Amino acid sequence: MFKAIRIFILLFILAAVAMAAWRAKTGAVSWKYTLVVNVYPINGDGSATADAYVRSLTVDEFIPIEGFMQDEARRFGLASQASIQMRLHPIIAALPPAPPHNGSPLDVVMWSLQLRWWAYLNAEAKGPGPQVKLFVLYFDPAKKSLLEHSTALQKGLIGRVNVFASHEMSKQNNVIIAHEFLHTLGASDKYDLATKLPIFPIGYAEPDRTPTLPQALAELMGGRVPLTPTDARIPSGLDEVVIGKATALEINWLH
Repeated sequence: MFKAIRIFILLFILAAVAMAAWRAKTGAVSWKYTLVVNVYPINGDGSATADAYVRSLTVDEFIPIEGFMQDEARRFGLASQASIQMRLHPIIAALPPAPPHNGSPLDVVMWSLQLRWWAYLNAEAKGPGPQVKLFVLYFDPAKKSLLEHSTALQKGLIGRVNVFASHEMSKQNNVIIAHEFLHTLGASDKYDLATKLPIFPIGYAEPDRTPTLPQALAELMGGRVPLTPTDARIPSGLDEVVIGKATALEINWLH
């Protein structure tokens, strides 16, 4: 009897969490009000370089993401409605739980619950309505040339983003941050996980371009600018990125 009661309580808690997450996600993509995007900087590798960098950050570093979203919303006829506000919070000393490597579906579920609980304990976001929380981990590029894959949860509007502690790379960092931000709103990846190449046509910025290749821009969720059938480059910044129709549909910009 005690075991049955414990299972019932657990299922009730999971159902409540799921309902709260659904309401938050639905509210986030209603685009009736400005959506607040909270950035929490974290020294990802404990290095002096990353420490100095996160201490030097200002909200101006992330303002281009606001402009990018406004410009893209305008292309879809939503300029007067779809807007976001970037907010920079104090540095967080603790590291968020890392996603499991090659984990089972149960491992992923447990990690997502751990991340949401960690976010609740470590990050306060004041204000009404749904708000996105992006935990941005900075790494010294001299020590780490390749970063682990960033992740985000649509359920909970939480992102765990890995970027480089370099002002020279801040524009590329914003592409990654914007990519993970859209994941929290329900946008899916539009590149091949094995090759990292954008998937045609949904991962192309201009799928109707003639000739199709090379492309001049990247679709945000496609991640790269396709050059040949087997080669693509990382965009230098958000000025080389657009939101495609498939992604716009996923974030409720199209119906």
